[in-house]
Amino acid sequence: MTETATYKSPSALRIYLGQLAQNPMGLMGLILVLIVVGTAIFAPWLAPYDPNQIMLGPRMGSPSAAHWLGTDHLGRDLLSRVIAGGRIAMLVAVATLGAAMTIGLALGLIAGYGPKWLDNILLLVFDAIRSFPVIVFGLAVVTLIGPSLYTVILVVAITSIPIYARIVRTQTQTLRSAEFILAEKAMGASTFRILGLHVLPNVLGPLLILASMDVPMVIATEAGLSFLGMGVRPPAPSWGTILNDGYNFIRNSPWPVIAGSVPIILVTLGFTFLGEALRDIFDPKLRRNL
Repeated sequence: MTETATYKSPSALRIYLGQLAQNPMGLMGLILVLIVVGTAIFAPWLAPYDPNQIMLGPRMGSPSAAHWLGTDHLGRDLLSRVIAGGRIAMLVAVATLGAAMTIGLALGLIAGYGPKWLDNILLLVFDAIRSFPVIVFGLAVVTLIGPSLYTVILVVAITSIPIYARIVRTQTQTLRSAEFILAEKAMGASTFRILGLHVLPNVLGPLLILASMDVPMVIATEAGLSFLGMGVRPPAPSWGTILNDGYNFIRNSPWPVIAGSVPIILVTLGFTFLGEALRDIFDPKLRRNL
């Protein structure tokens, strides 16, 4: 009696992880992203001190065994402030990109599948929003409602919505003339069924890849607005406020500027490398070994 061996094909997730492991830059990006996200999640337990606690030791101190990144002009531990600032940065990124993707996805589907006159109106709105530089738009919003964390989220979300909406619009217009969409129409399928079952799954992939590559931009914008005093207000330990404090006392010590800038660089490298690797894996034109 012979036994037949059953072959179990690997899952799609396993294939994607295998391809990502073969990409050194993508793997390094994944490691950096996991470190940043994990640090942000467990910030209250990882920070050695209260990020707003004023120490009795030296101010603008150099790195030491007690303070690995030194202290700022008020004697606060820079490592604790950097770790807590990562939580603020990731909160802004998740909230901003979540809102921008949700609204941009809805508007893009409407513009791409709706009537031509509605498409033209939405394009005009998108172009009007994108015509304002983010900093100038941020100044206007701050003047109206005041600087805060929620102001940063609002400014970046509004200026990011047209980007996602345009991408979804282009993908939707390409798909609406596809044969399987025309067949669904001929069978009497409703617009909501076509958009939900056929269009939406095909536009989510490029949208998520773009969002992963936009995380550094969002974090850099938040840091820039906070650096200019238009974002997170002191004593909140945003990376931008750490940079602002360090810039004012850079002749006394360079460590606050270094402590505030290195996390931004690492986040930019991590999400950029990971986003490019995901694009190579999921883009049908670049997909390999599947």
